[in-house]
Amino acid sequence: MFGRLGIWEIILIVVLALVLFGGGKLAGVGPALGKAIRGFKKELKGDDEPEKDDNAQDKAE
Repeated sequence: MFGRLGIWEIILIVVLALVLFGGGKLAGVGPALGKAIRGFKKELKGDDEPEKDDNAQDKAE
């Protein structure tokens, strides 16, 4: 799919994304995407164990 894209096309796409969305929004995309992928993998694995939340334990005390 990306075999036909040269270096100049990729640079153009990155520059356009920076202009359209700004650096701040693009910086948040990586962590959000990582969290979504981890959640997806967790659901595929069928992990029924509830997440441990340190904040929930602090609120209960």
